Amino acid sequence: MSDIDPHSGTHGSPQDLAGKVALVTGASRGIGRAIALKLAQRGAFVAVHYNQAAEAAEAVVGQIEALRGRGVAIAADLQAASGPEQLFAALDPALQARLGHPRLDILVNNAGVGVRAAIEDTSPADLDRILQVNFKAPFFIIQRALQRLRDGGRIINVSSMGTRAAYPLMAAYAPSKAALEALTLLLAEQLGPRGITVNAVMPGATATDMNPAASNPVTAQAIAATTALRRVGQPDDIADLVAFLASDAARWVTAQRIDASGGQRL
Repeated sequence: MSDIDPHSGTHGSPQDLAGKVALVTGASRGIGRAIALKLAQRGAFVAVHYNQAAEAAEAVVGQIEALRGRGVAIAADLQAASGPEQLFAALDPALQARLGHPRLDILVNNAGVGVRAAIEDTSPADLDRILQVNFKAPFFIIQRALQRLRDGGRIINVSSMGTRAAYPLMAAYAPSKAALEALTLLLAEQLGPRGITVNAVMPGATATDMNPAASNPVTAQAIAATTALRRVGQPDDIADLVAFLASDAARWVTAQRIDASGGQRL
């Protein structure tokens, strides 16, 4: 007979993240929205970051509250070099007001942009924007978060399976995500003594507005044929994995690049 209490806060329990504070960037839609809702459902207080979609972000907070959770919407333009500074200038007082402290337990770097273009068609402006949002912003968000992140915390970087498969039209996007994965590895070593785990999740084709091909019934069928599980991903497929990595069940998992593509392009 097992001596493990199934209600003792293991992963999957409705309250296994109770008392935790999470920041999810790019959380007003798509994968970020699903992550924010999943973390809140499991008990975390969630800061829902957005750039311009204030109404959508507030709707996510409304859904969190409908789940009997707590959250707050935070605006910052991560396309600007000052974006990480803007983010914490808004986040710190919001957490102080709601929780009495500006501390974090979970940071999910999900915000990203992509331009589908071959190297010949990628402009300097496109490359600068992609690197800013996909790599420089997470870099400096982590830098600022470290003084606020409690020991035993979690950093989860959302990358892409495009870093392991050759997609010529991701000439700028894939390298920006590969840089994020390299940062994941070195931070896992640096932060390990504090009990902080750092991992990267690599979604494949996922049905969001950032990837309309995966949402279109015709093109989605063609994409599904390239995956071992014969379907395209859904935001909850990624959110469930992130929630696992955020939980105590993943306490022994760090420095990993976890493919979450359903076996796409094996």
